[in-house]
Amino acid sequence: MTKVVSGPDEAVADIRDGATIALGGFGLCGIPENCIAALVKTGVRDLTCYSNNAGVDGFGIGLLLEQRQVRKMVASYVGENKLFETLLLSGELEVELSPQGTFAERLRAGGAGIPAFFTPTGVGTLVAEGKDVRAFDGRDYVMERAITADFGLVKAWKGDAMGNLVFRRTARNFNPLVAAAGRISIAEVEELVPVGAIDPDDVHLPGIYITRIFQGRGYEKRIERRTVRVGAA
Repeated sequence: MTKVVSGPDEAVADIRDGATIALGGFGLCGIPENCIAALVKTGVRDLTCYSNNAGVDGFGIGLLLEQRQVRKMVASYVGENKLFETLLLSGELEVELSPQGTFAERLRAGGAGIPAFFTPTGVGTLVAEGKDVRAFDGRDYVMERAITADFGLVKAWKGDAMGNLVFRRTARNFNPLVAAAGRISIAEVEELVPVGAIDPDDVHLPGIYITRIFQGRGYEKRIERRTVRVGAA
């Protein structure tokens, strides 16, 4: 049995208009660059995207925004994308902001089959408007719905033909949660190795969560803001 496909074009070929998509990454670290580029080429529209952030102008999810392929964005941080701001203010883009910890737990719950949970984060703020708020042991909690998506798009450092994945340091970030929350999850990897080449103890995400996998190419791995320490005077 193999889950290997020829590349990103084949991997995303069945993503249709109106699909819900969860994307791994934190900022520009660990984002599925190849899958995003392939989606841009398909021209698929009216997407609902779940991602910690919305990329930057001209890169990451920003490429999908440029082509007006995203109808709704659910994210925690969107401050690095000027086009995003323009689309939001003009009403072209529907936006749902979710506190980062809550967003992570919504993905985790979705992957675990838990439909909703209660958290104190956001109680008494706009985040809680229209949601069920209950008291437990004298403290108020707001109910948050889990996130599941038609497709989960993730990027890993190494993977095998069964979909077992190894991530590299902070590039792991939201990727395992996204893979679990996707009904069909697609992994692009820097290095595709034979089954058995990854020690079971080194597997960060077991292949049961991955539907398709392919060897990625041409990663830019951009840095959002390159900062260096100023030398002592």
